Amino acid sequence: MDPYNPGSLAVQDRVGVRALAEHVGRSITPGIRPVAAAFLEAQPMLMIGAADTGDRVWSSLLTGAPGFARATGPGTVSVAGGVPAHDPLAGALTPAGTPVGTLALDPRTRRRMRLNGTARPSARGFTIEAGQVFSNCPKYLQKREWYGSAPDRPGTGTVQHGEALTPAQMRHVRSADTFFIATAAPDGVDVSHRGGNPGFVRADTPRELAWRDYPGNAMFLTLGNLEADGRAGLLFLDWETGTTLQLSGRAHTEYGPEGRFVRFRVERTVETPAGSPLRWSPPEYSPANPADS
Repeated sequence: MDPYNPGSLAVQDRVGVRALAEHVGRSITPGIRPVAAAFLEAQPMLMIGAADTGDRVWSSLLTGAPGFARATGPGTVSVAGGVPAHDPLAGALTPAGTPVGTLALDPRTRRRMRLNGTARPSARGFTIEAGQVFSNCPKYLQKREWYGSAPDRPGTGTVQHGEALTPAQMRHVRSADTFFIATAAPDGVDVSHRGGNPGFVRADTPRELAWRDYPGNAMFLTLGNLEADGRAGLLFLDWETGTTLQLSGRAHTEYGPEGRFVRFRVERTVETPAGSPLRWSPPEYSPANPADS
C-alpha cells in the first residue's frame, strides 16, 4: 500500500524525487516498534494536530510527566489528561475516529517521531490508533536542555484570541527558530517540524507569514496535504517562558527559481501565557540551518 496521498505524489513528481521518496517511504509502518515506544514514553511533550468543531486545523502542545503518552500495544498510544480546556482543540477529539497527527520531539537529542491515526476518548484521556509511524532525520532541530517544569500555578493567564497577529506576536514569529505545522487531507492529519535560524519565518503583515521550504526527507507530507487541502495550523513556543502562540488559517506553496516558499494566511490566533509548564535552555542551532535563514 502506497504511504503517500495524491498530493504528496504530485509534489514528489514536480521536484523529481519520486524514487527517493519510495525508498524513504518504506520506513512508514502501522506498528510501533519497541525503540519507538521507549522514545515516546521518555518525552514530556507531544504535539498534536486536528480540526476543531468548526473544521479549522490547529497544532497544539500536550505536556506531562514522561510516560503521560505511551504505547499500550503494537498499534495503540494512550495519552493522559487530554487536551487542556483553554486549547482550541478542547472537545475536538470527543468523537471516536477523529483523525489526528502527532509529533514526539526531544530537543535534547535532536530526535523526533511522527505518529498519525485516529483518536477516541478514554478513561485516561484519549487513545490513538496508529496508521502511520515513522522517525525523521535531525535536520533543522535546535538542541535544547530541559530545565524542568515551572511550579504549579493557579492558571495559565489570560488567553488572547484574535484574527490577526499583534505587533508583539509578529516580533515573536520573526525571532522564532522553530515552529510546528499541522495539515490535513482526505486520508488524515499530519504534524511536522520546521526550523532554522531566527528570521527564517517572515511576518510580512499581521495576517501574512512566509517561509522557505528547506530540503528534507523527500516525503513531502506537509506540502502534499496543502496541495489537496490548504487548511493548516501553526504552533510557536516560547521555550523559556512557556507561552504558546497558535495560528489557524490557510497555506499554499509557491515554486520559483529561488526555491519553494510556503505562504500562510492567518485566520485565527490563540496566545496562552505559560501555556506550557516546560522550561528549556537557549538553543544550540542546528548545523544544517541555512546561513540565509
